[in-house]
Amino acid sequence: MNRIKQLRKEKGISQVKLAETLGVHQTAISQWETGRTNPDLDTAKKLAAYFSVTLDYLLAGEEFRNPTLPTVSPTDGERAGFLSANRRRYPMLGDIACGEPIFADEDRESFVDVMSDIDADFCLRAKGDSMVGARICDGDLVFIKQVPMVENGDIAAVIIGGEATLKRVYYYPERNKLVLAPENARYEPFVYIGLELEEVRILGKAVAFQSSVR
Repeated sequence: MNRIKQLRKEKGISQVKLAETLGVHQTAISQWETGRTNPDLDTAKKLAAYFSVTLDYLLAGEEFRNPTLPTVSPTDGERAGFLSANRRRYPMLGDIACGEPIFADEDRESFVDVMSDIDADFCLRAKGDSMVGARICDGDLVFIKQVPMVENGDIAAVIIGGEATLKRVYYYPERNKLVLAPENARYEPFVYIGLELEEVRILGKAVAFQSSVR
């Protein structure tokens, strides 16, 4: 990653110093900077924190930075179990994994009513904790705009072999490579290359979420 080299030079430190800070060998820094290998997700997070940049910037560049999703807040009436007349109805398509992919059970008879004008086609309920860094927690409602492709750094609902997961998407067409990145250091990204991409389909872009009552 030339970006690591750029950040290192801007900070005025050597490869040896950076390696000592991260607890790795200097050759690892050299390999990252020349693109021969990439740091694992935990190390990439340490690098991002050390250089005071986002993980998105470190992985894909400033042009791919994506803000945290806006929050749809329930009204007092909705919290009490009542619905306002000025509401919008979104179909509920079951659950989506924030972790390992799970089956998203489509149930067109279920709907969610919220006070919102967000441009979404349906919603899914998050399961797991792999997206907590984006403030999406287990039980939250995630609102999805159905699109066939998203920008790098966007959070998307992705179908993998008939099962669904919620991740940040990074696609590198020149390498025919797709990375689905979590927002939790406990989880490794999913990487798909070449013919493996045929197993993956973008279901839609996450445009907002509503936290469950805690």
